[in-house]
Amino acid sequence: MQNNCHLSVLIHEQAKRYGEKLVLTYRDFGSKEWKSISWNQFSAIVKQVSNALLNVGVRTQENIGVFSQNAVQYLYTDFGAFGIRAVTVPFYATSSEEQIRFMISDAEIRLLFVGEQEQYDKAHRVFPQCPTLERIVVFDKRVTIHDNDANTIYFDDFLKLGENLPRQTEVEKLYAEASMDDIANILYTSGTTGDSKGVILSYSQYYAAFEANHRGVPVGEDDVVMNFLPYTHVFERGWAILCLTEGARLVINTYPKEIQETMREIHPTCMSSVPRFWEKVYVGVKAKIDSASGARRALFKKALDVGRRHNLEYLSHGRRPPLHLKMEYTFYNKVLFSLIRKQLGLENAHFFPTAGATVSPDVEEFIHSIGINMMVGYGLTESLATVSNDHLGEPYTIGSVGRPIFSIQIKIGENDEILLKGPTITRGYYKREALTKASFDEEGYFKTGDAGYMRDGELFLKERIKDLFKTSNGKYIAPQMIESKMLVDKFVEQIAVVADRRKFVSALIVPNFEMLENYARESGISVASREELCRHPKIIAMMQERMDTLQQGLASYEKIKKFVLLPEMFSMDKGELTNTLKIRRNVLAKNYAAQIEEMYEE
Repeated sequence: MQNNCHLSVLIHEQAKRYGEKLVLTYRDFGSKEWKSISWNQFSAIVKQVSNALLNVGVRTQENIGVFSQNAVQYLYTDFGAFGIRAVTVPFYATSSEEQIRFMISDAEIRLLFVGEQEQYDKAHRVFPQCPTLERIVVFDKRVTIHDNDANTIYFDDFLKLGENLPRQTEVEKLYAEASMDDIANILYTSGTTGDSKGVILSYSQYYAAFEANHRGVPVGEDDVVMNFLPYTHVFERGWAILCLTEGARLVINTYPKEIQETMREIHPTCMSSVPRFWEKVYVGVKAKIDSASGARRALFKKALDVGRRHNLEYLSHGRRPPLHLKMEYTFYNKVLFSLIRKQLGLENAHFFPTAGATVSPDVEEFIHSIGINMMVGYGLTESLATVSNDHLGEPYTIGSVGRPIFSIQIKIGENDEILLKGPTITRGYYKREALTKASFDEEGYFKTGDAGYMRDGELFLKERIKDLFKTSNGKYIAPQMIESKMLVDKFVEQIAVVADRRKFVSALIVPNFEMLENYARESGISVASREELCRHPKIIAMMQERMDTLQQGLASYEKIKKFVLLPEMFSMDKGELTNTLKIRRNVLAKNYAAQIEEMYEE
């Protein structure tokens, strides 16, 4: 049963209901040992944080920053701040010094919580350049604080400021004064153009989002929910708190690169993720199939065909599979699909919300075929995540982004732009009145910048309007659509399509070097470096053949005619990726100008 109370008291109200039931499972920074705490313990620590915040002078609706990867202390800080009506401003753990300096100054942050050594060092370096910043609190007790730094304390010492709850009477008064109109968070989006703007998220938005998602997202108190995406990401933030309102247990994954190992240790029932996670699952399983013997390969192809027909041709349309197909599926599910899920740590799989980018139909079909309920959705920071999503037990279409959630209004505007209205939509951007005004039409609908259409009650995306390329031949190209098709190939790690004002489509491709180097060894290709590998004629020919196969369904003007293989990854350090790993095309165009021009030489 959902408890959709004000977030200032959510943890305490849930503690009254669940008491000693476990709610958070986590590992300390740098540790391999899993620990868990109960709702009662969670509530006690959150109260301590609220008291400590008052003791360091945090005021009502004051902005405090959190610059950290996922950690149990992150949740303590968030809910402690909610308890005294403060506003938390999350920074991605991978943010640059320039980004955090801007956000600290823009939000006038006096108190900043940081995670590990990397975040502390960046915060320490920008401290003199941030006139409002007064104090840093460090989550990880292994961090070495600089000798001359009198403005930083460890989180454990910060907690001592709230021991015995010396300000609890004031905290209780603030609970009573808490308003749904209060700002809960300001989330800065680092767009693909480089512009950063703070999206205001209020408690009323959270309330409406939780009410709406409760109707279509069946997470419950028996679920074990892996937190994989960063809490700074609105998708994970909204999802994690929704799970707490439903009484589920959260498992905090601090280091994203360890997610596969973590899943096999924890066996989660649910996890939100972006499509790239499932693309890697798809590529990994397909690679094992391709390397299997002929008989095993044929068996798996037969099993996938049965899974596709059972789960997609029948169940996804709300139809009952015929008895013979059901029996076949039961057999393959037991002897094959269950083993794949077990290897992934998903033998207890319930459902898996997926959003944040285009989901390849091949990947979506594959994941459903092996018996994993991928719940595809669509949303934005400005809509507090979910706009639409698939619903378990209801018909869904591969390629759609589900059905609109309760209370949201969708209108298709000029250029097929998706326009939104409802209680989950932001009131605007922090200190950006002109931008806020420009982001809504005359009827109060928010302009998403995404093109799409409705069909049979489901929402379908077409392309990001601002990302559309127009070739010199006058043809419009949707680069993300083309990129999503290429990313299902096991040899492709990253790709950026180039086409704007060009006579044909080309691409910058970063290969999966583990796969490519294995192929080179098996093919007798000897090279001295990755640079040589990327230029080798046999490698280029092999990649061209794979590109041609993947592009068979594209129009001739959409197909990648030329590509260059790059010897190193696109990176955030070079400004080529946002903190959510979206590519910045203008930066790539500058950084790889020579390679791009070479592809267009006559």
